[in-house]
Amino acid sequence: MSLLYENARALTAAQDKRLTFFGMSGLGKTHLANLLRDEGSWFHYSVDYRIGTAYMGEHIADNLKRQAMQVPFLAKLLLSDSIYIGSNITFDNLAPLSTYLGKPGNPDLGGLSFAEYMRRQDLHRRAEINALLDTPQFITRAHDLYGYSNFVCDTGGSICEVVTPDDPRDEVLKTLNTQTLMVWIEGSEDHTENLIRRFDRAPKPMYYQPRIMRQLWDDFKRERGVAATDVVPDDFIRFAYARAIRHRVPLYAAMARNWGVTVKAEDVATVRDAKDVIALVAAALEGRRESA
Repeated sequence: MSLLYENARALTAAQDKRLTFFGMSGLGKTHLANLLRDEGSWFHYSVDYRIGTAYMGEHIADNLKRQAMQVPFLAKLLLSDSIYIGSNITFDNLAPLSTYLGKPGNPDLGGLSFAEYMRRQDLHRRAEINALLDTPQFITRAHDLYGYSNFVCDTGGSICEVVTPDDPRDEVLKTLNTQTLMVWIEGSEDHTENLIRRFDRAPKPMYYQPRIMRQLWDDFKRERGVAATDVVPDDFIRFAYARAIRHRVPLYAAMARNWGVTVKAEDVATVRDAKDVIALVAAALEGRRESA
């Protein structure tokens, strides 16, 4: 698969550099995007922010209102249009989106029915695909409206769940590949273990492929010997994360092999400014060319 920039020289010489970072959450995608944005000539497109505002915003707001309607004092104010309830989602705080996705299990512990949980997962899947396909629109918007010559797409960790890396016809990957250079931030096994430990301390809802999620749900209930309504929501999503996160690695690897380049997470940790980011990606391009 041809890339937007065939070698390091093409990237460094380009007047309109366009990059897409992908990989596990927590390995530095947003860090690199922020460094580029801080340089002053880069537009930062956050896919998760786009999902939570353009495509899931109404669902998130309605869920907040549904909770408020259970409190008589707030319900009266809502019904009289005396108060406004909405999410304050930002690039750095995506909690409203993850809170809406929720966790399946015991309703007394805040759990959703598995059917409702999967309905919300499906909404997220469609929203993520749409947000990724919006990338060309935002490249044009960044240039024509704001005058940015450079563009960075900061994807969510679940991008690998909504594409088929080995399919040359995949609409999302074709779109990103023709418009940007795709860059995988590859973590080590130590990184994976650290991410699992961090997730255990603060578990949050995530999106996974429906087939995988259903299998994890069945496996959890069988291994723990519990009914669906007795599942502790946090216990399940910890269980799911530790198993599903490893299933993502070969998907990311295939995306990089077929559609982009790879940088190491340990090298990302040493980057300090936009110049370093471009040098890191340029080296990855050279490495890909030499191994071809």
